[in-house]
Amino acid sequence: MKILVTNDDGFEAKGMTALVEILRPFGDLLIVAPKSAQSGMSMAVTMGHRPIAVKHIKDLPGESWWYLDGTPASCVKYGIDNIYWPDKPDFVVSGINHGSNAATAAVYSGTIGAAMEGAVNGIPSIGVSLDSFSPDADFSGVQALFPALFEKLARQARPRFGTFYNINFPDLPAARIKGVVASRMGMAHWEREYRDYWEFVEEKGFKPTQADLDYVRNKEEGEEIYVMAGDFTSNSGNIAAADHLLLEQGYVTVTPHTIDNTDHNEYQRLCDII
Repeated sequence: MKILVTNDDGFEAKGMTALVEILRPFGDLLIVAPKSAQSGMSMAVTMGHRPIAVKHIKDLPGESWWYLDGTPASCVKYGIDNIYWPDKPDFVVSGINHGSNAATAAVYSGTIGAAMEGAVNGIPSIGVSLDSFSPDADFSGVQALFPALFEKLARQARPRFGTFYNINFPDLPAARIKGVVASRMGMAHWEREYRDYWEFVEEKGFKPTQADLDYVRNKEEGEEIYVMAGDFTSNSGNIAAADHLLLEQGYVTVTPHTIDNTDHNEYQRLCDII
């Protein structure tokens, strides 16, 4: 099996290392990941005729490592169009993301955007996330349960063109995870999304990077500095199978998504009134 691997946290992220270790037994891996973190990019592509740096980092038995200075979807495009061409990979797997991509988080996610790019190209694709934003997150639960889940999807899943899978793991050791369930995309939103930067740092005990400090110090006159760090809030009207609710209960959720954004019920209503 030929597997194209990417993420949105950058090629050096701990989640990428964990995912590659999980997938090694399943076939030959091509890793094309962003040079730096690209969270929140959804399915954006790096374009505008600007130069894009690509580097072949290393080759190991059964795997080849590259980075591209662009979005996760651009990494998938490069892997398909420039390395595999005229062939295609058998699977695209994106992750392991640091942070949940359940509910409407999936709409923004670069991890899920990369899986969407695979689906656009007719390739079975998976986005994998862990409900922890820590750069030192514990991926042992994913490492214990994802191999069997991936094998099952690779062997038994029959996605239609445009369908891909969004898999979310709770931040729990394997022994405390309640099971793996099929789920539906839940309804949620963020509140208080933009916060005063220094208030956020003090409240969360967040340690700014040197690049963050340089950015704040070099602000222009009249500028105020904020950070996007809202509270994820569940909407009313969610069903029991909503992925974010099941994730909170300790389940691994597998949500089938599709690139078809048509609201089919509204389409039928429009046909009757237009």
